[in-house]
Amino acid sequence: MPTAGGLYFWTHYFSGEKWKNPLSFVVGYSNTLGLIGGVCSIDYGFATMLLAIISIARDGNWTASRPVVYGTYVGCVVVHGLIATFFARIMPKIQSVCIVTNVGLVIATVLALPIGKAVNGGTINSGSYVFGKLENSTTWPSGWAFMLAWLSPIWTIGAFDSCVHMSEEATNAARAVPLGILWSSGLCGILGFLSLAVIAAVINTDLDAVMGTTFGQPMAQIYYDCLGKPGALGFMAVVAAVQFFMGLSLVVAASRQSWAFSRDGALPFSSYFRHVSKRIRYQPVRIIWGVVAAAIIIGLLCLINAAASSALFSLAVAGNDLAWLMPILCRLVWGQERFHPGVFYTGKFSKPIAVTAIVYLAFAILLSMFPTLGPDPTPDDMNYTVVINSALWGGALLYYLLYARKTYKGPQMTVNGSSPPSSAPSETNFESKKLGSDEK
Repeated sequence: MPTAGGLYFWTHYFSGEKWKNPLSFVVGYSNTLGLIGGVCSIDYGFATMLLAIISIARDGNWTASRPVVYGTYVGCVVVHGLIATFFARIMPKIQSVCIVTNVGLVIATVLALPIGKAVNGGTINSGSYVFGKLENSTTWPSGWAFMLAWLSPIWTIGAFDSCVHMSEEATNAARAVPLGILWSSGLCGILGFLSLAVIAAVINTDLDAVMGTTFGQPMAQIYYDCLGKPGALGFMAVVAAVQFFMGLSLVVAASRQSWAFSRDGALPFSSYFRHVSKRIRYQPVRIIWGVVAAAIIIGLLCLINAAASSALFSLAVAGNDLAWLMPILCRLVWGQERFHPGVFYTGKFSKPIAVTAIVYLAFAILLSMFPTLGPDPTPDDMNYTVVINSALWGGALLYYLLYARKTYKGPQMTVNGSSPPSSAPSETNFESKKLGSDEK
């Protein structure tokens, strides 16, 4: 049967016997907090975008303070909690609109920026500047600065496991989930490359002026330079809307992962958080608001300084990357005999893809822990990812060894009866079992 737990379930399934429970436990915590970190980073980005719109409207004469950014962030997270609670059943429609809007925004940006730049008498940057210019704003060697630039796509092309955590609510999950992952990462790669190429073609070559914009959001400055105030306001409003619904998607995904983990008794107060409300259309209301509360608390980091704000992004990167890496590694090391190809299978390319994924994800985790500005960071520009994630992984393992190993036995079956993997129950049968289990 599909499970919203996904990654830690696969880790448990493929691992060697004595490693099953501790590895799946750590992966479950890493994925849970990684997704919550994703909520923090996306909604923090939305808050800066929304406030940038206000700054543009005031001609750059106002810049939001950190408390204002945090207050806006909290409001966004709370609204996401309300939507996830009362409107989860229409999430597919919301997502469809968001996807169309996102693609439309990219196309409109690609067309409007160079046209606006030319109309306003600006000069389009040459191809050699777009694809060959390397400007190192760090004290790292240029080669390593280039590698650190990978952090942007590593963070942006992420959370594609959201499909996995919605699998219990998906039709034909065995095919829909992997296709969702491929479409997500594939479109991000193609549309992202196109967007960045056009942005590099129109950006002010004085990059310090763009990065230090009074609008508080460099993309807002780029729109403003090319399209003027009205155009910048219009585009930034759409960008912020798309960002808002991305945050909503992650709140839903994080709540489903956390709910599945509670269902298996792994989280503190699991018996409370695993509850599914019968009054609010069978939604895991308690864990939705648990995720909201956790995001609000972790978001307090943005009140400290820019380095602490960056920790919101790095928590999502390193936490999720470990969760994605571990089940693939377990399948290669222990799970050859346990692996049975499903409806969607890459055949002879499966193992090479798995090896490539492991190498890439290990590289991404390592990369996310480097100070971005140079090898001798100050407290203000230090990268605290290694501290935060080491505490996360070490704390989860310590919690397991001291207490949870007595109660956590891996993913548990919570429906009456089971079917062999080759003959999964019908969608209607699974739903009735799931809703009728009532906390069993």
